[in-house]
Amino acid sequence: MPKYLVTGSDGFIGKALVKRLLTQGISVESFDINKGDIAEKDSLNIFKDAEINHVFHLAGKTFVPDSWKNPFDFYRTNILGTTNVLEFCREQKCSLTFVSSYTYGNPDYLPIDEKHPIKSYNPYSNSKNLAEEVCNFYIKNFGIKTAIIRPFNVYGPTQSNRFLIPEIIQKAFNDELIEVMDLKPKRDFIFIDDLIEALLLSVNNTGIYNIGSGYSVSVEEIIKIVLEKAVIKKAYQSKNISRENEIFNVVADISKAKKELNWMPKTTFEEGIEICINNYLCEKEK
Repeated sequence: MPKYLVTGSDGFIGKALVKRLLTQGISVESFDINKGDIAEKDSLNIFKDAEINHVFHLAGKTFVPDSWKNPFDFYRTNILGTTNVLEFCREQKCSLTFVSSYTYGNPDYLPIDEKHPIKSYNPYSNSKNLAEEVCNFYIKNFGIKTAIIRPFNVYGPTQSNRFLIPEIIQKAFNDELIEVMDLKPKRDFIFIDDLIEALLLSVNNTGIYNIGSGYSVSVEEIIKIVLEKAVIKKAYQSKNISRENEIFNVVADISKAKKELNWMPKTTFEEGIEICINNYLCEKEK
């Protein structure tokens, strides 16, 4: 029976991954913020005798607006933390799945494939791009089997209200008016369960893989779908404020993941929103 280590096991994706692994009867070791600082050298030594077969590296700073306020912490955690994990994999002779994101910047073409130029448009994306460079160095020079997974916009039940979809759902049920910064930007959204499936399929693979739905949805479309699924009629409006370096459309080319990982997204956006709403209502009743 394999044994996997999940860093960032207390995060949105980490919790879902650990839950899925345990339901499949897989032995899991977890590293979260309560166990130490992922960027500190030797912080993973507590697992040196655990006979780990594979590491899912999810630990990191993730919220883009915060990266503008405190870029140093993002560079430290996301780059040194990833290097620390790679060193652990080198010493333990185990494989790695590294979860990256926000790597492409303003797209030169759509849909975006893995050959698209890498661009850094905020400190968070820059830290992830640099961490990917470290991964590629370890692949080439130390032979570490590493799958770099690039999820597009992940959503699902229990996601923090700091993110767009849970914020809209909360406003739909609580506020008189749904107000957002901008109605126009479109994103490729991937449901958490579909991402977890891709992570599991990435074990012992080496390569870079986009994980998305293959189509984009605008902020206004999200609001309309939420209201429809919630059976709520409510006004909404935009402040018409664009974020710094805003990107107005993103669509993932997921053909490589389909071919090499035998992966396909199974959850439509409408289905995913319905699941999120049902979970929100269940939590509200508790």
